Amino acid sequence: MRAVTTSPSSPEPPSGGPAPSVDVVLPCLDEAAALPWVLRRIPPGWRALVVDNGSTDGSGRVARELGATVVREARRGFGAACHAGLTAATAEIVCFCDCDASLDPSDLVPFVDEVCSGAADLVLGRRRPKGRGAWPPHARAGNAALSLLLRRRTGLRLRDLGPLRAARREELLALDLTDRRSGYPLEMVVRAADAGWRITEHDVPYTPRTGASKVTGTWRGTYRAVRDMSRVLQGPPTREEVTP
Repeated sequence: MRAVTTSPSSPEPPSGGPAPSVDVVLPCLDEAAALPWVLRRIPPGWRALVVDNGSTDGSGRVARELGATVVREARRGFGAACHAGLTAATAEIVCFCDCDASLDPSDLVPFVDEVCSGAADLVLGRRRPKGRGAWPPHARAGNAALSLLLRRRTGLRLRDLGPLRAARREELLALDLTDRRSGYPLEMVVRAADAGWRITEHDVPYTPRTGASKVTGTWRGTYRAVRDMSRVLQGPPTREEVTP
């Protein structure tokens, strides 16, 4: 997997064609303090889809006031929020990004360029911690263990299963993802690998989030995420995997 240096510029259409339409799915649970920074970093011409997963701090209102499209998902769970955003998306390319200011959505520009050029079908962000406390040791350990299990399951040599990613909407929907908890990002990678997708990984800065983490900020949250993802790896093979 190769790393690239990113810049917050607008994506250039391949071969001089029209610029691709891009929706950025932002799963959101009480992220009112982080939303202004995150939404300012959405590249020009892209649409922000903030999926309010039951916020009580006015996140939905803040997002609307800042020009984002707000999608409500009553069922709690990271996967539920991500999938609600995917099904609400209408753009050719769909990106995913956390809504806590730990990741910069402008870093998705080269991801979209790579998908549009046909060099990759799914592009993932490999998180590089910047600043003390950006990525707690227990969260790193859980991610490393899952990456090893993923390699054994699919042969993919990925070093991170982070949330920053880009792919084509129709192809993502065709994966028929079913997890609605923390296993959703891993299920996407597993099913994409089983379907023969070209998957690449690029370094991205990962900074301390705004507010308290719901998942990786605690040992319990990390344990639950690893448990959910382990179940994905132990699940039945997809249709593509069993097809002769």
